[in-house]
Amino acid sequence: MNLSFKIIFYEDNNFQGRSYETSSDCADMSSHLSRCQSRRVESGCFMVYDRPNYMGQQYFLRRGEYSDYQHWMGFDDSIRSCRMILMHKGSYKIRIYEMENFGGQMYELMDDCENIQDQYQMPDCQSCQVMDGHWLMYEQPLCRGRMIYLMPGEYSIFREMGYDGMRFSSIRHITDSC
Repeated sequence: MNLSFKIIFYEDNNFQGRSYETSSDCADMSSHLSRCQSRRVESGCFMVYDRPNYMGQQYFLRRGEYSDYQHWMGFDDSIRSCRMILMHKGSYKIRIYEMENFGGQMYELMDDCENIQDQYQMPDCQSCQVMDGHWLMYEQPLCRGRMIYLMPGEYSIFREMGYDGMRFSSIRHITDSC
């Protein structure tokens, strides 16, 4: 198992300008860089956030180079925090609920789902419980659009996490392919 993590953030496109390198979580990058236009993930996987303390819009990064990342991702230059994604070996299990506070219809998933509404005839997903593994939940079918990273735990009200009015439509587990 590779326990190595390394990401480098650059103030300018094409890996130019001041840089900040980390091999761990960073709750607030504003003291290191004034902006972030490009990134390079040398090992591991990371979630990056547009607000401090792992809040706001987020995006999953695996090993690779992101030279002009804002155009295809929708972020501006305000990456403010990042979190390592620890790889999970073993089973994956998540319970999704139609309503807040684990109410309404409930389905237990152990694998990816490309369209929650079509597959389960569930009009909305507003809370969940992650029993095993790490997951990404997306606003659009086929794992597209804005996403939310879910690690083991309970998520009783998505809107309190800054996802008010966002409808989640697909989900996939994060494998050890970083």
